[in-house]
Amino acid sequence: MSILNKLFFFSIIFCSAQNPYPMDYFSNPIDGKIILSGTFAELRTNHFHSGIDIKTKGIEGLNVFSSAEGYVSRIKVSHFGYGKALYITHPNGFTTVYAHLKKFSPKIEEYVKSKQYEIEEYEIQLFPKKETLKINKSELIAFSGNTGGSSGPHLHFEIRDSKERPINPMLFGIKVDDSIKPSIYDLYAYPITKQSHVNGKNKREKIKLLKLRNGDYTTPTIEADGLISFGVIASDRQDYAMNKNGVSSIKSYHNSQKVIEINFDRFSFDETKHINRFIDFGYYKQNKKRIQKLFIEKNNPLSIFKFNKDKGLIRLNDNKESFYLIDIFDYCGNKTNIRIPIKNKVINKKFEFIEDMSLTEINAEKTTILGNDLTSVKIPSGAFYENVKIDFRIMGDTIKIHKPTIPLKKSIEVSFNVKNYADNIKHLFIGSVNDNGTLSYIPTKLIGNYIKAKTRSLGTYTIAIDRDSPEIKPINFTNLDWISNNNFLKIKISDKVSGIKNYRATVNGDWILMEYDPKTKTLTHDFKDGIISKVENNLELLVTDNAGNSSKFDLKFYRKSKN
Repeated sequence: MSILNKLFFFSIIFCSAQNPYPMDYFSNPIDGKIILSGTFAELRTNHFHSGIDIKTKGIEGLNVFSSAEGYVSRIKVSHFGYGKALYITHPNGFTTVYAHLKKFSPKIEEYVKSKQYEIEEYEIQLFPKKETLKINKSELIAFSGNTGGSSGPHLHFEIRDSKERPINPMLFGIKVDDSIKPSIYDLYAYPITKQSHVNGKNKREKIKLLKLRNGDYTTPTIEADGLISFGVIASDRQDYAMNKNGVSSIKSYHNSQKVIEINFDRFSFDETKHINRFIDFGYYKQNKKRIQKLFIEKNNPLSIFKFNKDKGLIRLNDNKESFYLIDIFDYCGNKTNIRIPIKNKVINKKFEFIEDMSLTEINAEKTTILGNDLTSVKIPSGAFYENVKIDFRIMGDTIKIHKPTIPLKKSIEVSFNVKNYADNIKHLFIGSVNDNGTLSYIPTKLIGNYIKAKTRSLGTYTIAIDRDSPEIKPINFTNLDWISNNNFLKIKISDKVSGIKNYRATVNGDWILMEYDPKTKTLTHDFKDGIISKVENNLELLVTDNAGNSSKFDLKFYRKSKN
């Protein structure tokens, strides 16, 4: 056997060894080679990615097939999130999920639309009975799309266990070609205590990477003392794709003794929000790059840590020299490592820590209310991972709750007394203000004389007012048009300030289904629904924004009768 064949054989063995999941039960959900735009558990905003994103050649409408026999147990149609999503439960107890779909297969589409017309809503969530929509393996179930929070056409595919925990689909034999080693971009060392140092500094220190001929890395010898650890910025790339994806596992060693093992094979939705405890959150908010910390901080409940010695921390002393090794793997066993020589060096230096007396101290274990009767924020017990000091200020109708550089694990509540806004009280909302002054709507409730909003981000919040009604503009027809050759009715709706809340369209007094795409701000009605059968038709559309402003649109169009 050649060396190349041996390596290939080893790779196969590695990918399937000690795998408790069935490898031949699930088939590919699309035709052709699987090429990924997103890997399982890769780092996303406020969550780990719960599936794999399969490329669809940049287009919509590719056939999507059931990976195994089963029944449709859940259907969700939403403007955001997964968009149009289908859940199929299988006899072996697992559930597959297919998301961002353009449309469902004819029998599923008919079922969904009948329910949408029944409740007269586009957004819907259904839980069909076991016998309602039975599915065969490899049966056509949908067509790929770009609905919901998708940033481009693709198929989001998941496999979940009986406890609704997502698992890497590649563990079930979903094959992706990957002969490329993970890439490492940056390495950081962290002094953990006030007495620790790395290269004479008591703060996060970037370490220079030196690339070796084999693609691995080493570093110059670092001088350090006390309790320290490390963090890396790394990604992986598969064959036939240029996009950067997440890695599969990370292991580290100090003098050949394992320190920590991080594995991204499975997680629960209850824990995914704690990604902000895993990454260096403050660095991410300031630099938009995610450092994966190779140590476990207080109140980090993530199950991705499969092994740790002393929470991933190493203690340096006795003027000894040592080395720290980081191995980074993708799913198919391709590995890149960093070898970090370390020299223990005690320095005669006291680090100065200047305490800002203007900051407000928050006890993470107690509920805290800051502010006054007019403007306040309620911070419930357990909202922070640990005790913190924050910059809290009230400036007229604006409240500053630090910068969004400290993660929250629970929502906090912002409250404004708006009794002085009586004339416009129905048009008020709470908006978040980013660094460039842009205002974003936060879901707001009016309770008595107060507007209140919950948020999971620190930052600046203000009272905002929206008196402007939404705009409505027909796209492919005008008043009194004959549109017999149109397959769809398309209308653009938009709102400049608070955003669209809801809409309702009728033709000749009958409710019609209109799909809303927030990315294009377009409402679309499919004439195949069969609701519109008359020659002369009166369309009425009512659109309301989040501040209670409404716009009404009506016109007449003609269409050749299909009867």
